Amino acid sequence: MLNILIADDHPVVRRGLRQIIMEISQVAMVDEANSGAEVLIKVRQRNYDIVLLDVTMPGMDGLDTLKELKAQRPDISVLILSIHPAEQYALRVLKAGASGYLTKDSAPDELTTAIQQVSLGRKYINHSLADKLVLNLDVDIEKPPHEILSDREYQVLCLIASGKTTRDIAEKLSLSAKTVSTYRSRILSKMTMKSNAELIRYGVEKRLAN
Repeated sequence: MLNILIADDHPVVRRGLRQIIMEISQVAMVDEANSGAEVLIKVRQRNYDIVLLDVTMPGMDGLDTLKELKAQRPDISVLILSIHPAEQYALRVLKAGASGYLTKDSAPDELTTAIQQVSLGRKYINHSLADKLVLNLDVDIEKPPHEILSDREYQVLCLIASGKTTRDIAEKLSLSAKTVSTYRSRILSKMTMKSNAELIRYGVEKRLAN
């Protein structure tokens, strides 16, 4: 029987996911967390088999939580849930140890299958995502500039591409404006660009804007 932890900062989302999960016969218990920090506390207190983890929570976001979670409990299966399309985060989270990636709009249809798959120690990748990952296998030689960014730099880039100001980004990621500006400078340097306008244009072309 499966013990599952849902991690999302929106109560309505957690409630909807809980209703779907409780219909799965293998599930014994469903718990909830509203932040990455709470996830890490709860996994130290109870043995969970699967964590459903939102990638864009405030404070410690899903990527940081995933890395810390896998460091503490490498045996735990983590399904990433996101409002973002697969091409934005899927490859990164799978490389970081996630067992699967679901967009929130596909979750009602795919969540049961995904949980059953990862409970058997398998990865869950839908057909659309599989096609995108196959395409990514051939990009080592032609790696796009954003692939060389750190996870945090990548998040900042996506937000800049969405037209967010430094203050907006700082608030969303719980960082200081100065830290965001430092990340922006690193992004410009790594991608050999000179302005936010170039970053926005690039982000739109690569579908990185949220």
